[in-house]
Amino acid sequence: MRRRVTFSRNLTLSLSRTCRCYCKYCAFATHKAHLYSPKEVLKILDGAGARRIKELLILTGERPEVNAEVAARLAEYGHEDFTAYVAWTCERALERGLLPHTNIGVIDRADLARLREVSASQGLMLESVSERLMETVHAGSPSKHPQRRLETIRTAGELKIPFTSGILVGIGESEQERIQSLEAIAQVHAEHGHIQEIILQNFVPHQSYYGREPAEIAERSARAYWHTGVLESPAGEDNVRPQLPLPQWASPVSVADMKRLIAEARRLMPDVGIQVPPNLAGWWPELVAAGATDLGGLSANGDHISPEHPFPSPNQVRKRMQADGVALTERLCVYPRYIDPEWISRGVMDTIKLKYWSFIPRRGSGRTDPPVPIRPSLVAGAIERGRDGASLSADELTALFAETRPEAIDEIRLAADELRAELAGDTVTFVVNRNINVSNVCTVGCAFCGFGQSRRSPDAYHHSEEEFAGRVREAVAFGATELCIQSGIHPDWGLEDYLGWLSLAKRTAAAEGVDIHLHAYSPMEIAHMCDVSALAPAEVFARLADAGLGSTPGTAAEVLHDGVRERISPNKLPVARWVEIIEASHRAGLRSTATVMFGHIEEPWELAEHMRVVRELQERTGGITEFVPLSFIPFQTLLGRTHGVEEISREENLKHTAVFRLALGRTITSVQASWVKMGLDAASESLRWGVNDLGGTLMEESISRLAGSYHGTRLDPAQLIAAAHEAGRPAAERTTLYEIRGRYELPGPTAEAQAPLIASVAG
Repeated sequence: MRRRVTFSRNLTLSLSRTCRCYCKYCAFATHKAHLYSPKEVLKILDGAGARRIKELLILTGERPEVNAEVAARLAEYGHEDFTAYVAWTCERALERGLLPHTNIGVIDRADLARLREVSASQGLMLESVSERLMETVHAGSPSKHPQRRLETIRTAGELKIPFTSGILVGIGESEQERIQSLEAIAQVHAEHGHIQEIILQNFVPHQSYYGREPAEIAERSARAYWHTGVLESPAGEDNVRPQLPLPQWASPVSVADMKRLIAEARRLMPDVGIQVPPNLAGWWPELVAAGATDLGGLSANGDHISPEHPFPSPNQVRKRMQADGVALTERLCVYPRYIDPEWISRGVMDTIKLKYWSFIPRRGSGRTDPPVPIRPSLVAGAIERGRDGASLSADELTALFAETRPEAIDEIRLAADELRAELAGDTVTFVVNRNINVSNVCTVGCAFCGFGQSRRSPDAYHHSEEEFAGRVREAVAFGATELCIQSGIHPDWGLEDYLGWLSLAKRTAAAEGVDIHLHAYSPMEIAHMCDVSALAPAEVFARLADAGLGSTPGTAAEVLHDGVRERISPNKLPVARWVEIIEASHRAGLRSTATVMFGHIEEPWELAEHMRVVRELQERTGGITEFVPLSFIPFQTLLGRTHGVEEISREENLKHTAVFRLALGRTITSVQASWVKMGLDAASESLRWGVNDLGGTLMEESISRLAGSYHGTRLDPAQLIAAAHEAGRPAAERTTLYEIRGRYELPGPTAEAQAPLIASVAG
C-alpha cells in the first residue's frame, strides 16, 4: 500500500498561559494573570468554521487558578475551577462542530473524567523520565516530576481516554534517558492501549515574549507563511527559521538523533503514531522517510509554544510530500481505531457521526442506521442462492457485503468462483487497448477525483489534434484493437467536438490500415452533450455512432444510490439519468460496460442498491458486456485527503469482488479486475474470487494515476498472460465485444510454439 502521512486541521486556543511551573525552556507560560474571557472564546470558535477547522486544540498553563486574579475571573464567569471553564469551552466547540483536544497539564482522575465527557482526546507530554532535570530545567516545577506525569498518563488509560504523549529532545537529557522515556510510555500503553501517538519534539530556543502575546505573534507568522511561503526571520532572510544560541543547559539535537528515536518508537510501540513537528526544523521530510507517520496539527493560527516558527500549510506540505511519493491525509484529533463508543463519550460521538462520519473506520460509520438491521443469519442461504444465479434481496446482499467471518468469506469465494466457471469457463481474457484522456479540464468537482482540473489550473491540459492523432498511431503500432476515450466535462466543448475526436481517431487508424474499436464517452459526458445540444440521448447516440462510436463505458456510476452521489459528487448526474443514458446506448445498438466505485464512504446496503439497479438494467436490455469493480484510490483526492478515507484492504477488495459476482447471478457473464486499482498480484488472485477478465493493457492511464494509484499505467500482453498462467488458467486476447483473437494455453509441451505468438502480441 502507498505510504501515507497524516495531520490534523486545527486551531489553537491558549485559554490561559498562567502556569504554576517554572520550566527554563518555556516561553509560553506566564506567572501573571492571563485568561480569555467567554466573549473572546466564542469569537475564536465562531471564526474557526471559515477555516475548515475540525480540531480545537485547547492549550493552557498548568493550574492557572493558583493566581488569585485568574481565580477571581473564573468565579466571575461562573466556574468553580479552571477545568470547569475548559469543559465549558469544549461544550461550545462541540456545538459548532469542532472536536476538542485538551492539553492542560497534570490533572487528577476527576478532572480527566470531566474532560472525557466533552473532548475527543487529551494529551500530556511526558517530556523526560530524567529526575536530574528536576534540578536544572524543571527547578521549581514539582508537577514536572516524571512519576506525577506518568500517573496522569496511566490514569487516562484506566479511563479509556485516547491520549497523546511524547518526549522533548534536547533539554539536557542523555540519549539513554531519551530511550528510557519512550520505554516508560510504552509500558503504560502496554497496560491500557490508549496512546494513539507519540510526539518526538526537538527543543528550539525561544525569544522572550515578555509583554507580548505569543498567540498574536503565531497568528501573524502563520498568515504570512501560508500565503507567501516565506518564513520571517530576525535577519530578514527568506525561508530561514530563526536561530538562537542554545542555552548552557541544553543539548544539541541532530537529524541522526531524531531518526534513532523514530526507530526506537516504532520498535517499542509499532501500533502508535509517531509525530514530528514540521515547523521546528527543516529536516522533517527526512524524518518522514525514516518512519514518522504524522505531522501533528498544522494549526491555522500558528504554534503558540514556538510562535516565531509557523507550521507549513497543508498545501505546502502536500506538495513537498508528493515529491517523495508520500500522500498527506487529514485525520481527526482522535485516531480512527478509537472512534468507538468504548473510547468516546456519547456527546462527542454524536458530533463525529453528524459532521465527520467518513472518518469512522469501515467497520460501520454509524452515519445513519441501516434501513434494516444487518442479518448475518442470511449469509449461508444467500451464498447458496447466489451460486445458483438467483436474484438476491437487499437484505441478503447487505449481509454479504458486511460479512467479516473468515469461514463465511471463504464460502463466498468458492460460490463466486463456481459461478464464474459455469458462465465464463476457465479462460482469462484481456483486451489490447489504449486509454486517451483528451483533456482533464472539468467543471464537476467530484470529491473522489484527482484527475479533473479547473480551466485556470496550471495542471490543466488539452491535447491538440496532432497529439491525439499521435497517440492513436502509437496504439495501432502497439497492436491495440480498442481506444477508450474519456475526458473531464469541458465547459467549452459542444457535441461537434466529441464527434470530431471520434472521426479523427477513425481516420487516423484507417490511414494505418486498421479499423479500431472506439469505446468512448462516459454517461456524464453523454449527459453533457445532451445538455449543450438540446438533443435527447437517442439522437446523440445516433450521431456518435455515425462518427464511429463502437460502445459506451459504463463509468460515472460510482455508487448508484443518490444519497451517496450527493455526498461525494453533488454535481454529477443522478441515478435515473445514468440509467436512462445506458439504456439509450443499448437501444442504439451500442453495448456498454457497468462499473462500481467502492471502498470509500458507502455502506453495505447502498452497495446492495447499486447491484439491484445494475442487475435489473441488464435484465431489461442485455446490453452490458462486463461488470468492472473499481476500488477507490484515496491518496490525491479531496475525499481521501480531507475525509479520512483509507485505501480498502486487499482482503476486503477481494471479498467485495466475489459478492459482486454473486449479486449479478447469470445476468452478466464477465467480471473484470482492475489491475490499475488493485495491482496485478491482487488482480491475479481475484481470478479465484469470481473474476474472468483482466481488462486492458491501457498504455496510459491518468484518472487512477492522478488519484494516487501506484500500480502503473501500462502492461504488455505478455504480463497479463503470465498473470493468468500464474493463477493456473489459460489466457486469451479478446476484442471489446468479447470475440477471441488469440489463445494462450498454460505452459507445457506447446510452450515453445506459443512463444512467437506472445512476442508478436507484445509488439
